[in-house]
Amino acid sequence: MKQQVVLYARVSSKEQEREGYSIPSQLKLLTEYTSSNGFTATCEFVDVETAKQAGRSNFDEMVDFLKQNPNCRVVLVEKTDRLYRNIKDWVILDELDLEIHFVKENVIISKDSRSSEKFIHGIKVLMAKNYVDNLSEETRKGMLEKAEQGFWPSRAPLGYQNVEGSDGKRTIVPDPENSSIIARMFERYATGNYSIKKVAILAQKEGFIFRNSRNPVNVATTHKILHNRIYTGYFDWNGKTYRGNYTPIITHELWEYVQDVINGRHIKKPKKTKKNFAFSGLITCGHCGCSLVAEIKKGRYIYYHCTGHKGKCHEPYTREEVLEEQFSQVLEALTFNEEVVSWVTVALKESHADEKEFHNREIARLQGENRKFQNRIDAMYTDKLDGRIDNDYFDRKAAEWQIEQAGLLRSIEQHQKANKSYFDEGIRILELARKASELFKKQSPQEKRRLLNFVLSNSSWKDGKISVTYRQPFDIIAKATAIEKEKETDEAVSGGHFENWLPISHQYRHEKAAQQLIYG
Repeated sequence: MKQQVVLYARVSSKEQEREGYSIPSQLKLLTEYTSSNGFTATCEFVDVETAKQAGRSNFDEMVDFLKQNPNCRVVLVEKTDRLYRNIKDWVILDELDLEIHFVKENVIISKDSRSSEKFIHGIKVLMAKNYVDNLSEETRKGMLEKAEQGFWPSRAPLGYQNVEGSDGKRTIVPDPENSSIIARMFERYATGNYSIKKVAILAQKEGFIFRNSRNPVNVATTHKILHNRIYTGYFDWNGKTYRGNYTPIITHELWEYVQDVINGRHIKKPKKTKKNFAFSGLITCGHCGCSLVAEIKKGRYIYYHCTGHKGKCHEPYTREEVLEEQFSQVLEALTFNEEVVSWVTVALKESHADEKEFHNREIARLQGENRKFQNRIDAMYTDKLDGRIDNDYFDRKAAEWQIEQAGLLRSIEQHQKANKSYFDEGIRILELARKASELFKKQSPQEKRRLLNFVLSNSSWKDGKISVTYRQPFDIIAKATAIEKEKETDEAVSGGHFENWLPISHQYRHEKAAQQLIYG
């Protein structure tokens, strides 16, 4: 009887599906592999969703199917980043005790896989998570390109509506219900006779409400509106100011005057310079959740203690040297041997090949789009010379297409830079993990704090002990290193280290709350 298998395919955006090269090619590859290896495909599961979107319906259906059909333990997928979006997906499938075939990578992962194969697979899962983050970054880049072209790249603020312009691009227009109310809010506050609270109350009486909840707009939102430049026809995005291609609600002069009134009412006194303590703002109290703060005793000894904002806390004062020693031990947990370095390097190279393929494919697509626009401009220029179109039409359309070309060229440049930096960044993170403890001991208080902020996401102090949560990918490195050191101490293992370095089921059940905090 032929062994039953499940096929899984995924694309990370609907745009890829429309281009028609991803899902069909994945299923064709998996079907051929099924036939050549004597398998029987029981089910196919396909997801076409944004990589960051919560809940892949068909992935969840596949998991349910595998739980209900214990005789089917084999999953076929094109490659690692098609199966996992994050570490949580990895844990879910690992608990099912499956045999997973990554056909394009020529890798099979199961409970019987060698330690080095599991380790490299783990690094690829991290790279798959990184790929999701990259997609999010690409989305932000697309929004930045819209901003540079004068289009507000997000949901319309109160007072405006999102619409599709005559050129097919999304833009914003004044909301006929609320735009006049916002204009009066600025005018009233500019007189200096109204507080922000009074301006908000008058706007509420005029019917100023939130779009979704239909609740009256509150004082905090009124304050934000009066600060927002977008109502002048200019807007701030990602630290820069852009001129918008939409109708303003108020004049720029009125907005500037309102800012002067606001600043005149809220003059902030200069703060006294505080002592630059190494761990200020990094540690919470494990008893009550308040922050640990530092103070100097006898002019030279630095002690940390709970602020006690939630009531008296019995956690005693702690010397800075004690905290520093325990943080140093935390960072030492990231130190690993040369064998692990070689494994991670192999994994990074393999993942880099996948990343490079993605960027090269995108560069080729963008270059093709750029050539299309250039061909249009060239053909239209010929029409202008032959008198078939007038100069005004040529200038207008050429300007529109050149803006599109500029955006495409920026995207090409970004993909080219990403191609060059991907592997180098992975190696730099690896080296930082190895040397973190050594670097920590040599740094100034300010640099110590920066290093801990980069490596750790949470730290708490309770009964004289520090507890930390590592950021990705340092959490995986710390877990792998801890298991390696434990095995070196407790037993001699043949076939190399890390046989059980993957997170096992009972560990994750006990750490469920921590998973949700780390992985979402």
